[in-house]
Amino acid sequence: MHLSATRYSEELEGRIRKRRQPIKTRTGQRQQFQYETELEEFFLEDLKDGQHLRENLPPQMPRKGLLTPFGLDLTHSCQADAQPAKQQILPRKLPCKQIREMEYITIQEYEGIPQYMKGRMTHSQLNAVVQSINTAVMEKYSILQQPSKTLSNTTRKLHQRFKDEETKDTKGQFFVVEADIQEFTQMKVDKRFQSVLSMLRHCQRLRELRGGGLVRYVLL
Repeated sequence: MHLSATRYSEELEGRIRKRRQPIKTRTGQRQQFQYETELEEFFLEDLKDGQHLRENLPPQMPRKGLLTPFGLDLTHSCQADAQPAKQQILPRKLPCKQIREMEYITIQEYEGIPQYMKGRMTHSQLNAVVQSINTAVMEKYSILQQPSKTLSNTTRKLHQRFKDEETKDTKGQFFVVEADIQEFTQMKVDKRFQSVLSMLRHCQRLRELRGGGLVRYVLL
């Protein structure tokens, strides 16, 4: 049976008064030892009572001002146990479409390109152009995926140009134009570049889509 806080206090004070009495005889020493042993058992018993009360508290029982035999307020701990953990609500992020990249040319594909197309261009030089085109594609569509209001004036103009260059035939496709190559890479758009485009079309890496005075290089 659990002790009330008042009764616990009274019994504890009585035991302490007995302990403070002067010890004159061996009998008194034995009594003091007995008192100390009983006091220790008394504390251990009430500690178990307090733990039992906390672990088996009925949910409908009022929690405000609830005391253990030691006078400890269980209000905070019980409320913490009773309240379910609140799920952290994270800001919703808009899904970003994965930007497609052109696959590099393999050795087998390079060897299958007619010699009149390759000229003196090596396999590594051809893939360097592929890397430059991928850089332009990544830069362009990274800008397109951002809200125009968050962009600087210069980048916002690029964003608008990209939108204007889209057509119903480019919907869902990734493409660049010569202006994108010049904007985002150090590669020159010259006759050599046109030769590379012929090789990439031969390897089925891109196709050309013309319209509105532009040539769009669409990734396959």
